[in-house]
Amino acid sequence: MAAIVAATAPTSPVAAREFRVADTQPAGYPTVEAVLYMGRLIEARTNGRHSIRVFHSRQLGEEKETIEQTRVGAIDLNRTNIAPLGSFVPLANVLALPFLFRSVKHLHAVLDGPIGEEILASFEAHGFVGLTFYDSGARSIYTRARAIRTLDDLKGLRIRVQQSELMIDMIRTLGAVPIALPYGQVQTGLATGLLDGAENNWPSYVTTNHYKVARHYTVTEHTMSPEVLVMSKPAWDSLSDEDKVIFRQAARASGRFMRKQWAALEQESRRIAQTAGNVVITDFPRQSFQQAMSPIYAKRMGDPVFKRLIDRIRKVE
Repeated sequence: MAAIVAATAPTSPVAAREFRVADTQPAGYPTVEAVLYMGRLIEARTNGRHSIRVFHSRQLGEEKETIEQTRVGAIDLNRTNIAPLGSFVPLANVLALPFLFRSVKHLHAVLDGPIGEEILASFEAHGFVGLTFYDSGARSIYTRARAIRTLDDLKGLRIRVQQSELMIDMIRTLGAVPIALPYGQVQTGLATGLLDGAENNWPSYVTTNHYKVARHYTVTEHTMSPEVLVMSKPAWDSLSDEDKVIFRQAARASGRFMRKQWAALEQESRRIAQTAGNVVITDFPRQSFQQAMSPIYAKRMGDPVFKRLIDRIRKVE
């Protein structure tokens, strides 16, 4: 009788809970601040039933590790770059393709429109719920010993890349030797000479102190792969329908909040590097770098799903 009563009883909202969030970036970084902002909104809108605790600075592991933990439900939410997530969610790889986006404005038009919604929705089949995108700026190449002014300058250099098959292919296609390392090991790799260089955006270049070791920054802006905030499927399924709306709306609001934070930090980071006397190269044959990506696109365009998506992205104004 007790079992029958339990089975027929109406489902009650999930009890008050603290949700754990992973982020590899340090305290104060725009993504960390954005998730904290989201947490404040959730706490207010659920009258304190739900809260968020952010574990920044790789406290829960490097990106690849935390993505795996999020998929199995050991971590509730995770802020990660789209590139390493592409190893788990194939469709996400399209956003990391080199030289796909013409500008940040073009990127935002794609992410804020139906294409962005479709890509976020595709996460669910792979154990994640895509909540929102965060800005990550444009990634460029920086080096220790010599500046990169032509493709020939890259030949044979050991360049750190994200743990992503696409990023490994990209650097190899440019003629360098890709070294896939976790984010937290890059500073040591540069300082010891294990790495000749790396690639990342302005804020990551400066906040990690990479700019103090690798003093040549070539503004290749080869990718504009965004960050993404995902939730584990088990954590999502534990929410009531009402709370799911609250979480999704709070996440989207945090994305808008983050863009303002990001723009300011990006400008300040570039200023810091230039004030330190670092060499910033903007005058180089960019077109030759773009043309070198032909094999990358040939490989992906063979998939009709990818081809249609790439064509749609290119048509977005």
